[in-house]
Amino acid sequence: MRHYVATTASRLLGILHAWRWLGPLVVRLVFGYFWLETGIAKVHNLDGFTQRFVGWGIPHPAFSAALSAWTELVGGLLLMLGLFTRLVTIPMIINMIVAVTLVVSTNLMGLDDYVEADEVVYSLIFFWFLIAGPGKVSLDTLIARWLHIRTYE
Repeated sequence: MRHYVATTASRLLGILHAWRWLGPLVVRLVFGYFWLETGIAKVHNLDGFTQRFVGWGIPHPAFSAALSAWTELVGGLLLMLGLFTRLVTIPMIINMIVAVTLVVSTNLMGLDDYVEADEVVYSLIFFWFLIAGPGKVSLDTLIARWLHIRTYE
């Protein structure tokens, strides 16, 4: 019985290993689309988004709102494509740090509130992409192969 379980587990792990490229691809596509969509909405209603920045007391609200909206739109698109993935996560993380620091933290009372905040979870996903990269199925990987750069995928 133990041999059967070990053999079955080994086969399952082999199958999962062969499909390991799918996880980063799906997360990148869905997460990137989320940011592309929110960025488009904010760019199309930039006046309203700027007014939110005014209400939050963010310095230079028109510039800051436009920068934030376009960062989300372009960042989401690049993330979906897996293009400049590690580079694009940096302004996205900064966007989340600003959101947590200047907006979200006013409603957070303790550690539980911080770890449950959407922006903190988003930051962790961006951090994962910064460290792990876009995955095997991405334009970054395709370009790296074309340029003969080892990606450690």
